[in-house]
Amino acid sequence: MAKENLPKTRYSDAELEEFRVLITAKKEKSEQELDFYMSQLSETSDTGDGKNKGFEDGNSTVESERLSSMANRQRKYIQHLQNALARIDNKVYGICRETGNLISKERLRAVPHATLSIEAKQKR
Repeated sequence: MAKENLPKTRYSDAELEEFRVLITAKKEKSEQELDFYMSQLSETSDTGDGKNKGFEDGNSTVESERLSSMANRQRKYIQHLQNALARIDNKVYGICRETGNLISKERLRAVPHATLSIEAKQKR
C-alpha cells in the first residue's frame, strides 16, 4: 500500500516547529500580560493618602479581585501553552486525546493548546 494513502497520524517536524513558534509567541505575550496584572495588583494594594478611604477601599477591593481573577486565568492559559510545548517535544501535539485523530490545523491555530478535535468536543 502506498504511503500517501495512509491517514496521517502526527504532524511533521516542520509543522510542529510552526506550532512551536506560534505557541511560544502567545506564551511570551501572555507572560507580559500576567506581569502587567501583577504590577497593577501590587499598585492597588498600596495604600493611598487616606482621603476618601472608605470609598477607595471598596473600589480597591473590587479592582484587586478583578485583577487577581485575570492573573489566575492568565496563569492557567500559560500552563496550557507550556503543556502544548511539551506535547510538541514529545511529538504528540495535535492528536485528539479522545479519538486519536489529528486535530485540524485551523483549530490548533485558533486554540493552540487544544487537546480535543472539534468532533470530540461537540460530543461532550
